[in-house]
Amino acid sequence: MKISKKVLSNKLRIVTIPMKDNPTTTVLVLVSTGSKYEKKKLNGISHFLEHMCFKGTEKRPTSKRISSELDSLGSAYNAFTSHEYTGYYAKADARHFKKIFDIITDIYLYSTLPTREIEKEKGVIIEEINMYQDMPHRNIQDLFLKLLYGDTPSGRNILGEKKTVQSLKREDLLKYKKEQYTTSDTVLVVVGNISEKEVINEAKKVFGKCPTSKKREKEKINEHQKKPAILLEYKKTDQAHLVLGFRTYGYFDKRVIKLSVLGSILAGGMSSRLFEKLREEMGVGYYINAGNDSFSDHGFFQISAGVDKKRINEVIEVIINECKKLKEELVPEDELKRAKEIIIGNMKFSLESTDDIASFYGGQEVLKKELINANEKARMIRQVSSDDLKKIANDIFKNDRLNLALIGPFKDKQKFLELLKF
Repeated sequence: MKISKKVLSNKLRIVTIPMKDNPTTTVLVLVSTGSKYEKKKLNGISHFLEHMCFKGTEKRPTSKRISSELDSLGSAYNAFTSHEYTGYYAKADARHFKKIFDIITDIYLYSTLPTREIEKEKGVIIEEINMYQDMPHRNIQDLFLKLLYGDTPSGRNILGEKKTVQSLKREDLLKYKKEQYTTSDTVLVVVGNISEKEVINEAKKVFGKCPTSKKREKEKINEHQKKPAILLEYKKTDQAHLVLGFRTYGYFDKRVIKLSVLGSILAGGMSSRLFEKLREEMGVGYYINAGNDSFSDHGFFQISAGVDKKRINEVIEVIINECKKLKEELVPEDELKRAKEIIIGNMKFSLESTDDIASFYGGQEVLKKELINANEKARMIRQVSSDDLKKIANDIFKNDRLNLALIGPFKDKQKFLELLKF
């Protein structure tokens, strides 16, 4: 697979991955802005803007015109907002490349943000907030971020709060888009049955005259923790949902790859330690996950699960004990190899279509401005040793990094704090 990267004079980055035997093509536009770039009173504006970009352009005045045109091409399309970047994409038969390119770049650059649609969309987003709040396994992630980072951009909900969403005005969206959607922070990724020359020609037509400018930077993370911390949300649920996690490192840190292996040892498959213990032996839960989340200037290793609320104390003790074992004992070679192959296999499974490939390489470019292929990542994963895992476990599994977020019918914080000890 040949990967090409070109930077235009206005600093727009273009990543092209030709795949001549693939019947589809994906066009993805990413911009490095998200909820971490928002002021408190504008919390949720990145996500709101993402919604509004589909509401009409001068060339395509209504949302129906945009969706009808994409649907007529048999296209799969959507957009998404994260803490640090926002993306817009469409995937279709390769012969429709120029059409989906025109539509996606049109909504990215020339959305009109009509006021009447803004007021209607507020209701849509508030219902989206309600939906996630009614899903404890999803809401627990937001609660955990609030515990770690408090009332800062990193601790706030990507969707925003209902009151901030209600207060947003068209001028807020226009100003934010002008400040944040800059060519120097934009990455165009095209994957599929196309040539680099085709992509560059189309990109120059659309983006060539766009001026570059400097966007507003995000607030820096300031982490201070001296002892275990906990945040409870009382809710009459049938199941308790928890995230037990530790402060770690940002995605520029080379140790992040080792944390992915550590996560696989704990919950990387049906033969992993916590899956075997919690589901197969104890029968206390259905899902159990573990892994590291890295951002530009911080990160956290988290273990999440939905379990029998009556046995929550047992579950927390088991998770803590498994973390302690990783500090004290070397992971056997056969188990280590199995954990690595699970990561590598899942990575390669996720790269079977043009939209997945676009996300894989686009995410790297928009965040780190580098491109590492799957084979190189696999090589790096296979180099992780049992000694590496023991060393990193001793570095992160500490009381001054330990945090627990919990949703369920619980009010007594102290009884859980007593369980959080290394």
